[in-house]
Amino acid sequence: MEFIQLIIEFLTDTEAVLDLWVNNYGLWIYAILFAVIFTETGLVVMPFLPGDSLLFIVGTIAHRSTNELSVWILLVLLISAALLGDNCNYSIGRYFGQQLFSNPDSKIFKQKYLKKTHQFYEKHGGKTIIIARFVPIVRTFAPFVAGMGKMKWKRFFSFSIVGGISWITIFLFLGYFVGGFPFVQNNLKLIALLIIFASIMPAVFEVIRNKYKKEK
Repeated sequence: MEFIQLIIEFLTDTEAVLDLWVNNYGLWIYAILFAVIFTETGLVVMPFLPGDSLLFIVGTIAHRSTNELSVWILLVLLISAALLGDNCNYSIGRYFGQQLFSNPDSKIFKQKYLKKTHQFYEKHGGKTIIIARFVPIVRTFAPFVAGMGKMKWKRFFSFSIVGGISWITIFLFLGYFVGGFPFVQNNLKLIALLIIFASIMPAVFEVIRNKYKKEK
């Protein structure tokens, strides 16, 4: 129950929980943040963990507590976590994809679906992997599907590097450079919600657009 309560608090009041962790755990905060980013990007069952808003808030905390949290250490660690998470997720998808689609007579996991996924990622995979980094939930599933579709690892990893570095750098330093403004400090929770909202809107518009096309 305590663990579930902690997760709920982390999701609903990320700033307060992070401030508490910075004050209570010292250097261990780096390991905790590494684990959060790795889990959010590396485990397909954990897409609900904060990503964009977490990075922004961490950047603002690093701005006001330079002695306790180094933005440069965070940059290196979190980029590493994002890349390792992506590749872990890709590997899981590749492994389970082979298991799920091994039966040619399966009525659910048909091999033609896997073939179509593979063809899609061969054609659009790079763009998908990069863009997915900036879309909550989608970034957790994209590497898994890429692995399941047997996208070539070298191609996947090259786009994963671009997406991971861009994602971490943009949101971390956005929070760091605007974190000193009183308006940001006083409205951090609202700004975090706006970031989440702005991140999911492209996906929402895409769903609505596809639904409208089908109706026509």
